Amino acid sequence: MIVMKFGGSSIADAEKVHRAVRLVAEARERRPVVVVSAHGKTTDQLLESARRASFGTIDTSVITAYHQTLLSELDLEPTLCDDLFDRLQGFIRGVSLIRELTPRTIDQILAFGEQCSTRIVAACMRSQGLPGVAVNSFEIGLETDSRHGAATPLPGIDASLASHLRKVEGIAVVTGFLGKDAAGSITTLGRSGSDYTASIVGAALGVEEIQIWTDVSGVMTCDPSVDPRARSLARLSFEEASELAYYGAEVLHPATLVPAIRKGIPVRVLNTMHPSDSGSIILPESALTEASAKSVVYKEDVCLITIASARLMSAVEILSRAFGILSDSGIGVHMATTSEATVSLVTDRDYDEHILSQAMNRLAELGTAQIYREQAIVCVIGEELKGKVRILEEIFAVLGSNGIKARMVSQSATEINIAVLIRNAEIATAVTSLHELILAVPQSFRGERR
Repeated sequence: MIVMKFGGSSIADAEKVHRAVRLVAEARERRPVVVVSAHGKTTDQLLESARRASFGTIDTSVITAYHQTLLSELDLEPTLCDDLFDRLQGFIRGVSLIRELTPRTIDQILAFGEQCSTRIVAACMRSQGLPGVAVNSFEIGLETDSRHGAATPLPGIDASLASHLRKVEGIAVVTGFLGKDAAGSITTLGRSGSDYTASIVGAALGVEEIQIWTDVSGVMTCDPSVDPRARSLARLSFEEASELAYYGAEVLHPATLVPAIRKGIPVRVLNTMHPSDSGSIILPESALTEASAKSVVYKEDVCLITIASARLMSAVEILSRAFGILSDSGIGVHMATTSEATVSLVTDRDYDEHILSQAMNRLAELGTAQIYREQAIVCVIGEELKGKVRILEEIFAVLGSNGIKARMVSQSATEINIAVLIRNAEIATAVTSLHELILAVPQSFRGERR
Protein backbone atom coordinates (compact mmCIF):
# COMPACT_ATOMS: atom_id res chain seq x y z
CA MET A 1 0.00 0.00 0.00
CA ILE A 2 1.20 3.54 -0.81
CA VAL A 3 0.00 7.10 -0.36
CA MET A 4 0.00 9.39 -3.42
CA LYS A 5 -0.37 13.09 -2.66
CA PHE A 6 -1.06 15.56 -5.49
CA GLY A 7 -0.50 19.25 -4.86
CA GLY A 8 -2.59 22.09 -6.25
CA SER A 9 -0.26 22.71 -9.20
CA SER A 10 -0.46 19.01 -10.12
CA ILE A 11 -4.25 19.13 -10.54
CA ALA A 12 -4.63 22.76 -11.65
CA ASP A 13 -6.43 22.04 -14.94
CA ALA A 14 -8.22 19.23 -16.73
CA GLU A 15 -5.11 17.90 -18.48
CA LYS A 16 -3.24 17.69 -15.16
CA VAL A 17 -6.16 15.99 -13.42
CA HIS A 18 -6.21 13.35 -16.16
CA ARG A 19 -2.45 12.93 -15.77
CA ALA A 20 -2.80 12.42 -12.01
CA VAL A 21 -5.56 9.88 -12.56
CA ARG A 22 -3.35 7.95 -15.00
CA LEU A 23 -0.59 7.84 -12.40
CA VAL A 24 -3.03 6.41 -9.87
CA ALA A 25 -4.18 3.83 -12.41
CA GLU A 26 -0.58 2.77 -13.06
CA ALA A 27 -0.06 2.30 -9.30
CA ARG A 28 -3.33 0.43 -8.71
CA GLU A 29 -1.61 -2.85 -7.83
CA ARG A 30 0.14 -1.06 -4.96
CA ARG A 31 -3.28 -0.21 -3.42
CA PRO A 32 -2.92 3.58 -3.41
CA VAL A 33 -4.65 6.01 -1.08
CA VAL A 34 -4.80 9.42 -2.74
CA VAL A 35 -4.50 12.77 -0.92
CA VAL A 36 -5.22 15.99 -2.81
CA SER A 37 -4.81 19.71 -2.27
CA ALA A 38 -7.22 22.32 -3.58
CA HIS A 39 -7.02 22.85 -7.35
CA GLY A 40 -4.49 25.45 -8.51
CA LYS A 41 -4.64 28.73 -6.59
CA THR A 42 -8.04 28.03 -5.03
CA THR A 43 -6.81 28.42 -1.44
CA ASP A 44 -5.42 31.88 -2.20
CA GLN A 45 -8.66 32.84 -3.97
CA LEU A 46 -10.77 31.64 -1.05
CA LEU A 47 -8.66 33.63 1.39
CA GLU A 48 -8.93 36.74 -0.77
CA SER A 49 -12.72 36.35 -1.03
CA ALA A 50 -12.93 36.01 2.76
CA ARG A 51 -10.83 39.14 3.32
CA ARG A 52 -12.89 41.15 0.85
CA ALA A 53 -16.05 39.97 2.56
CA SER A 54 -14.76 41.37 5.86
CA PHE A 55 -14.96 44.79 4.15
CA GLY A 56 -18.45 44.13 2.80
CA THR A 57 -17.79 42.71 -0.68
CA ILE A 58 -19.46 39.38 -1.54
CA ASP A 59 -17.88 37.68 -4.54
CA THR A 60 -17.10 34.00 -5.11
CA SER A 61 -17.59 34.13 -8.87
CA VAL A 62 -13.93 33.48 -9.76
CA ILE A 63 -13.82 30.35 -7.59
CA THR A 64 -17.15 29.03 -8.85
CA ALA A 65 -16.33 29.70 -12.52
CA TYR A 66 -12.92 28.01 -12.22
CA HIS A 67 -14.38 24.79 -10.81
CA GLN A 68 -17.30 24.79 -13.24
CA THR A 69 -14.82 25.09 -16.12
CA LEU A 70 -12.87 22.14 -14.70
CA LEU A 71 -16.03 20.06 -14.46
CA SER A 72 -16.97 20.92 -18.02
CA GLU A 73 -13.52 20.16 -19.46
CA LEU A 74 -13.45 16.84 -17.57
CA ASP A 75 -16.94 16.04 -18.89
CA LEU A 76 -18.27 15.57 -15.34
CA GLU A 77 -21.67 16.34 -13.83
CA PRO A 78 -21.88 20.18 -13.78
CA THR A 79 -23.77 20.23 -10.47
CA LEU A 80 -21.23 18.04 -8.64
CA CYS A 81 -20.07 20.85 -6.33
CA ASP A 82 -23.17 23.06 -6.30
CA ASP A 83 -23.99 22.39 -2.65
CA LEU A 84 -20.44 23.34 -1.68
CA PHE A 85 -20.67 26.58 -3.70
CA ASP A 86 -23.95 27.43 -1.96
CA ARG A 87 -22.49 26.83 1.49
CA LEU A 88 -19.39 28.85 0.62
CA GLN A 89 -21.60 31.74 -0.50
CA GLY A 90 -23.42 31.54 2.82
CA PHE A 91 -20.17 31.77 4.81
CA ILE A 92 -18.95 34.70 2.72
CA ARG A 93 -22.27 36.49 3.17
CA GLY A 94 -22.06 35.94 6.93
CA VAL A 95 -18.57 37.46 7.07
CA SER A 96 -19.76 40.48 5.11
CA LEU A 97 -22.64 41.05 7.54
CA ILE A 98 -20.59 41.03 10.74
CA ARG A 99 -17.46 42.52 9.10
CA GLU A 100 -15.27 40.18 11.11
CA LEU A 101 -13.00 37.36 9.98
CA THR A 102 -11.81 35.00 12.69
CA PRO A 103 -9.24 32.19 12.32
CA ARG A 104 -12.05 29.67 12.87
CA THR A 105 -14.11 31.18 10.04
CA ILE A 106 -11.10 31.30 7.73
CA ASP A 107 -10.57 27.56 8.24
CA GLN A 108 -14.23 26.87 7.46
CA ILE A 109 -13.93 28.86 4.23
CA LEU A 110 -10.59 27.40 3.12
CA ALA A 111 -11.96 23.87 3.59
CA PHE A 112 -14.16 24.24 0.50
CA GLY A 113 -11.11 24.02 -1.78
CA GLU A 114 -10.12 20.51 -0.76
CA GLN A 115 -13.72 19.33 -0.55
CA CYS A 116 -14.24 20.36 -4.17
CA SER A 117 -11.00 18.79 -5.36
CA THR A 118 -11.67 15.39 -3.76
CA ARG A 119 -15.07 15.24 -5.42
CA ILE A 120 -13.70 16.23 -8.81
CA VAL A 121 -10.67 13.94 -8.76
CA ALA A 122 -12.71 10.98 -7.49
CA ALA A 123 -15.37 11.59 -10.15
CA CYS A 124 -12.70 11.78 -12.87
CA MET A 125 -11.27 8.48 -11.60
CA ARG A 126 -14.71 6.85 -11.87
CA SER A 127 -15.10 8.18 -15.40
CA GLN A 128 -11.85 6.36 -16.24
CA GLY A 129 -12.94 3.07 -14.68
CA LEU A 130 -11.27 3.53 -11.30
CA PRO A 131 -13.40 3.25 -8.13
CA GLY A 132 -12.59 6.72 -6.73
CA VAL A 133 -14.34 7.65 -3.46
CA ALA A 134 -14.18 11.20 -2.07
CA VAL A 135 -13.36 11.16 1.65
CA ASN A 136 -13.27 14.13 4.04
CA SER A 137 -10.32 13.67 6.40
CA PHE A 138 -12.17 15.53 9.17
CA GLU A 139 -14.92 12.90 9.06
CA ILE A 140 -12.66 9.85 9.40
CA GLY A 141 -10.77 10.64 12.57
CA LEU A 142 -8.15 13.26 11.72
CA GLU A 143 -8.62 15.06 15.03
CA THR A 144 -6.52 18.08 15.95
CA ASP A 145 -6.14 20.74 18.59
CA SER A 146 -7.97 24.06 18.11
CA ARG A 147 -5.12 26.17 16.75
CA HIS A 148 -6.96 27.35 13.66
CA GLY A 149 -4.60 27.93 10.76
CA ALA A 150 -1.82 25.77 12.21
CA ALA A 151 -3.51 22.83 13.92
CA THR A 152 -1.59 19.84 15.27
CA PRO A 153 -3.03 16.29 15.05
CA LEU A 154 -3.85 14.73 18.39
CA PRO A 155 -1.93 11.64 19.52
CA GLY A 156 -3.62 8.27 19.22
CA ILE A 157 -5.60 8.93 16.02
CA ASP A 158 -3.90 6.25 13.89
CA ALA A 159 -6.29 3.43 14.72
CA SER A 160 -9.42 5.43 13.89
CA LEU A 161 -7.97 6.76 10.62
CA ALA A 162 -6.80 3.32 9.51
CA SER A 163 -10.13 1.70 10.42
CA HIS A 164 -12.16 4.23 8.42
CA LEU A 165 -9.87 4.11 5.38
CA ARG A 166 -9.82 0.32 5.24
CA LYS A 167 -13.61 0.34 5.08
CA VAL A 168 -13.63 2.48 1.93
CA GLU A 169 -14.84 0.35 -0.97
CA GLY A 170 -12.60 1.70 -3.68
CA ILE A 171 -9.66 4.09 -3.92
CA ALA A 172 -9.98 6.73 -1.21
CA VAL A 173 -9.38 10.32 -2.37
CA VAL A 174 -8.78 12.18 0.88
CA THR A 175 -8.91 15.91 1.57
CA GLY A 176 -5.48 17.22 2.44
CA PHE A 177 -4.85 20.12 4.81
CA LEU A 178 -7.99 19.59 6.94
CA GLY A 179 -8.83 18.22 10.36
CA LYS A 180 -11.44 18.68 13.10
CA ASP A 181 -11.10 19.75 16.73
CA ALA A 182 -12.94 18.44 19.79
CA ALA A 183 -15.70 21.01 19.32
CA GLY A 184 -16.38 19.69 15.80
CA SER A 185 -14.95 22.74 14.01
CA ILE A 186 -12.89 22.24 10.85
CA THR A 187 -9.22 23.11 11.31
CA THR A 188 -6.34 23.48 8.88
CA LEU A 189 -2.81 22.13 9.28
CA GLY A 190 -1.07 25.21 7.88
CA ARG A 191 -0.26 26.14 4.32
CA SER A 192 0.98 23.16 2.27
CA GLY A 193 -0.55 20.97 4.97
CA SER A 194 -1.69 18.37 2.44
CA ASP A 195 1.84 16.93 2.60
CA TYR A 196 1.30 16.56 6.33
CA THR A 197 -2.02 14.81 5.74
CA ALA A 198 -0.32 12.36 3.39
CA SER A 199 2.27 11.55 6.04
CA ILE A 200 -0.37 11.20 8.78
CA VAL A 201 -2.43 8.86 6.62
CA GLY A 202 0.64 6.90 5.56
CA ALA A 203 1.76 6.44 9.15
CA ALA A 204 -1.72 5.37 10.26
CA LEU A 205 -1.89 2.72 7.53
CA GLY A 206 1.76 1.67 7.78
CA VAL A 207 2.27 2.06 4.03
CA GLU A 208 5.45 1.06 2.22
CA GLU A 209 5.99 4.53 0.73
CA ILE A 210 4.57 8.07 0.77
CA GLN A 211 4.75 9.81 -2.60
CA ILE A 212 4.58 13.60 -2.87
CA TRP A 213 3.69 14.48 -6.47
CA THR A 214 4.55 18.09 -7.26
CA ASP A 215 5.78 20.31 -10.10
CA VAL A 216 9.52 19.77 -9.58
CA SER A 217 11.65 16.65 -10.01
CA GLY A 218 12.41 16.12 -6.35
CA VAL A 219 14.20 18.12 -3.68
CA MET A 220 16.60 20.52 -5.40
CA THR A 221 20.08 21.80 -4.59
CA CYS A 222 18.53 25.29 -4.60
CA ASP A 223 15.50 27.11 -5.95
CA PRO A 224 15.72 26.66 -9.75
CA SER A 225 13.93 29.99 -10.27
CA VAL A 226 16.91 31.65 -8.56
CA ASP A 227 19.69 29.55 -10.08
CA PRO A 228 18.85 27.40 -13.14
CA ARG A 229 21.88 25.20 -12.37
CA ALA A 230 19.85 23.61 -9.57
CA ARG A 231 19.58 19.84 -9.78
CA SER A 232 17.58 17.26 -7.90
CA LEU A 233 18.99 15.27 -5.01
CA ALA A 234 18.70 11.52 -5.43
CA ARG A 235 18.67 10.81 -1.70
CA LEU A 236 18.67 12.66 1.58
CA SER A 237 17.97 11.88 5.21
CA PHE A 238 14.88 12.65 7.26
CA GLU A 239 16.97 15.12 9.26
CA GLU A 240 18.27 16.91 6.17
CA ALA A 241 14.80 17.09 4.63
CA SER A 242 13.32 18.40 7.89
CA GLU A 243 15.91 21.18 8.00
CA LEU A 244 15.28 22.03 4.35
CA ALA A 245 11.54 22.28 4.95
CA TYR A 246 12.05 24.29 8.15
CA TYR A 247 14.21 26.86 6.39
CA GLY A 248 11.98 27.38 3.38
CA ALA A 249 12.11 24.54 0.84
CA GLU A 250 8.53 24.74 -0.43
CA VAL A 251 8.56 21.22 -1.84
CA LEU A 252 7.74 19.87 1.65
CA HIS A 253 5.60 21.04 4.56
CA PRO A 254 7.87 21.50 7.62
CA ALA A 255 5.96 18.92 9.68
CA THR A 256 5.50 16.42 6.86
CA LEU A 257 8.21 14.07 7.94
CA VAL A 258 7.27 13.67 11.60
CA PRO A 259 4.74 10.82 11.14
CA ALA A 260 6.94 9.21 8.48
CA ILE A 261 9.98 9.31 10.76
CA ARG A 262 7.93 7.78 13.56
CA LYS A 263 7.11 4.78 11.37
CA GLY A 264 10.30 4.73 9.29
CA ILE A 265 8.36 5.17 6.04
CA PRO A 266 10.31 6.43 2.99
CA VAL A 267 9.03 9.65 1.42
CA ARG A 268 9.55 10.06 -2.33
CA VAL A 269 9.19 13.45 -4.07
CA LEU A 270 8.19 13.12 -7.75
CA ASN A 271 7.28 15.35 -10.69
CA THR A 272 3.73 14.95 -12.00
CA MET A 273 4.69 16.34 -15.40
CA HIS A 274 7.78 14.12 -15.70
CA PRO A 275 6.86 10.91 -13.87
CA SER A 276 9.79 8.99 -15.35
CA ASP A 277 12.23 11.21 -13.42
CA SER A 278 13.52 9.36 -10.38
CA GLY A 279 12.92 12.33 -8.08
CA SER A 280 14.24 12.30 -4.51
CA ILE A 281 13.83 9.69 -1.82
CA ILE A 282 13.99 10.61 1.86
CA LEU A 283 15.23 7.84 4.14
CA PRO A 284 16.35 7.52 7.77
CA GLU A 285 20.03 7.68 6.79
CA SER A 286 21.77 10.12 4.47
CA ALA A 287 24.21 9.39 1.65
CA LEU A 288 27.17 11.76 1.35
CA THR A 289 27.71 13.49 -1.99
CA GLU A 290 30.78 14.93 -3.73
CA ALA A 291 29.57 18.46 -2.92
CA SER A 292 30.24 20.23 0.37
CA ALA A 293 26.51 20.33 1.24
CA LYS A 294 23.17 19.16 -0.14
CA SER A 295 21.26 22.37 -0.72
CA VAL A 296 20.88 26.11 -0.21
CA VAL A 297 17.39 27.25 0.83
CA TYR A 298 15.93 30.55 1.93
CA LYS A 299 13.01 32.01 3.82
CA GLU A 300 12.15 35.57 2.89
CA ASP A 301 10.11 38.24 4.71
CA VAL A 302 11.16 37.43 8.25
CA CYS A 303 11.71 40.03 10.96
CA LEU A 304 14.75 40.68 13.14
CA ILE A 305 13.90 41.77 16.70
CA THR A 306 16.61 43.02 19.03
CA ILE A 307 16.21 43.67 22.77
CA ALA A 308 18.89 45.42 24.83
CA SER A 309 18.22 45.48 28.56
CA ALA A 310 18.60 48.87 30.23
CA ARG A 311 18.34 47.19 33.63
CA LEU A 312 21.06 44.62 32.89
CA MET A 313 18.77 41.64 33.09
CA SER A 314 20.54 38.46 32.20
CA ALA A 315 20.26 37.13 28.67
CA VAL A 316 18.51 34.06 30.04
CA GLU A 317 15.80 36.19 31.68
CA ILE A 318 15.35 38.37 28.61
CA LEU A 319 15.18 35.33 26.36
CA SER A 320 12.68 33.54 28.58
CA ARG A 321 10.36 36.53 28.88
CA ALA A 322 10.72 37.46 25.21
CA PHE A 323 9.76 33.96 24.06
CA GLY A 324 6.74 34.09 26.36
CA ILE A 325 5.59 37.41 24.90
CA LEU A 326 6.06 36.24 21.31
CA SER A 327 4.30 32.96 22.06
CA ASP A 328 1.33 34.85 23.51
CA SER A 329 1.14 36.82 20.25
CA GLY A 330 1.38 33.67 18.11
CA ILE A 331 4.76 34.72 16.70
CA GLY A 332 7.21 31.92 15.90
CA VAL A 333 11.00 32.18 16.08
CA HIS A 334 13.53 30.60 13.70
CA MET A 335 16.84 31.97 15.02
CA ALA A 336 18.11 33.43 18.30
CA THR A 337 21.43 34.79 19.55
CA THR A 338 22.43 36.37 22.87
CA SER A 339 25.15 38.45 24.47
CA GLU A 340 25.48 39.46 28.13
CA ALA A 341 22.35 41.62 28.14
CA THR A 342 21.14 41.63 24.54
CA VAL A 343 18.95 39.19 22.65
CA SER A 344 18.35 39.00 18.89
CA LEU A 345 15.44 36.96 17.54
CA VAL A 346 14.35 36.20 13.99
CA THR A 347 10.67 35.43 13.40
CA ASP A 348 9.55 32.56 11.20
CA ARG A 349 7.68 34.91 8.86
CA ASP A 350 6.28 38.41 8.53
CA TYR A 351 3.23 39.28 10.61
CA ASP A 352 0.44 41.84 10.45
CA GLU A 353 1.44 45.23 11.77
CA HIS A 354 -0.97 45.19 14.72
CA ILE A 355 0.34 41.80 15.90
CA LEU A 356 3.95 42.98 15.78
CA SER A 357 3.10 46.34 17.37
CA GLN A 358 1.42 44.68 20.34
CA ALA A 359 4.35 42.33 20.82
CA MET A 360 6.92 45.13 20.48
CA ASN A 361 5.11 47.24 23.10
CA ARG A 362 5.43 44.40 25.58
CA LEU A 363 9.03 43.63 24.60
CA ALA A 364 9.88 47.29 25.25
CA GLU A 365 9.22 46.60 28.94
CA LEU A 366 12.35 44.42 28.89
CA GLY A 367 14.61 47.07 27.37
CA THR A 368 15.23 48.87 24.11
CA ALA A 369 13.36 46.83 21.50
CA GLN A 370 13.79 47.35 17.77
CA ILE A 371 12.42 45.55 14.73
CA TYR A 372 13.82 45.23 11.23
CA ARG A 373 11.56 43.94 8.48
CA GLU A 374 12.27 42.65 4.96
CA GLN A 375 14.93 40.26 6.24
CA ALA A 376 15.69 36.75 4.95
CA ILE A 377 17.31 33.58 6.24
CA VAL A 378 19.60 31.74 3.84
CA CYS A 379 20.64 28.29 4.99
CA VAL A 380 23.21 25.78 3.72
CA ILE A 381 22.22 22.22 4.65
CA GLY A 382 23.76 18.78 4.41
CA GLU A 383 25.45 15.98 6.33
CA GLU A 384 28.60 16.89 4.37
CA LEU A 385 29.03 19.97 6.60
CA LYS A 386 29.92 17.90 9.64
CA GLY A 387 33.49 18.46 10.74
CA LYS A 388 34.27 20.98 7.97
CA VAL A 389 36.45 23.44 9.89
CA ARG A 390 36.78 26.04 7.13
CA ILE A 391 33.38 25.92 5.44
CA LEU A 392 32.06 28.81 7.56
CA GLU A 393 35.07 30.86 6.51
CA GLU A 394 34.26 30.07 2.88
CA ILE A 395 30.61 31.07 3.32
CA PHE A 396 31.58 34.44 4.80
CA ALA A 397 34.15 34.98 2.05
CA VAL A 398 31.60 34.31 -0.68
CA LEU A 399 29.01 36.59 0.89
CA GLY A 400 31.58 39.31 1.56
CA SER A 401 32.89 39.23 -2.00
CA ASN A 402 29.35 40.00 -3.11
CA GLY A 403 28.92 42.87 -0.65
CA ILE A 404 26.58 40.93 1.63
CA LYS A 405 26.90 41.30 5.40
CA ALA A 406 25.39 38.58 7.57
CA ARG A 407 23.50 40.15 10.47
CA MET A 408 23.16 36.86 12.35
CA VAL A 409 24.66 33.39 12.01
CA SER A 410 23.68 30.09 13.58
CA GLN A 411 24.61 26.43 13.25
CA SER A 412 22.77 23.47 14.71
CA ALA A 413 24.42 21.20 17.26
CA THR A 414 24.23 18.41 14.67
CA GLU A 415 26.38 20.56 12.34
CA ILE A 416 24.22 19.86 9.30
CA ASN A 417 23.08 23.45 8.73
CA ILE A 418 24.54 26.95 8.70
CA ALA A 419 21.99 29.78 8.59
CA VAL A 420 22.70 33.46 7.97
CA LEU A 421 20.40 36.48 8.14
CA ILE A 422 20.53 38.93 5.24
CA ARG A 423 18.22 41.43 3.56
CA ASN A 424 15.43 40.30 1.19
CA ALA A 425 17.08 42.24 -1.64
CA GLU A 426 20.20 40.07 -1.33
CA ILE A 427 18.52 36.67 -1.64
CA ALA A 428 19.25 36.00 -5.31
CA THR A 429 22.91 36.94 -5.06
CA ALA A 430 23.44 35.02 -1.82
CA VAL A 431 21.69 31.85 -2.98
CA THR A 432 23.43 31.80 -6.37
CA SER A 433 26.91 32.36 -4.92
CA LEU A 434 26.45 29.85 -2.07
CA HIS A 435 25.01 27.30 -4.48
CA GLU A 436 28.13 27.64 -6.61
CA LEU A 437 30.25 27.18 -3.48
CA ILE A 438 28.62 23.95 -2.32
CA LEU A 439 28.76 22.40 -5.77
CA ALA A 440 32.37 23.39 -6.46
CA VAL A 441 34.09 23.61 -3.07
CA PRO A 442 37.90 23.41 -3.36
CA GLN A 443 39.19 19.85 -3.24
CA SER A 444 41.32 20.61 -0.18
CA PHE A 445 38.21 21.24 1.90
CA ARG A 446 36.40 18.09 0.88
CA GLY A 447 36.61 15.46 3.54
CA GLU A 448 38.31 17.91 5.94
CA ARG A 449 37.70 16.92 9.55
CA ARG A 450 38.57 18.36 12.94
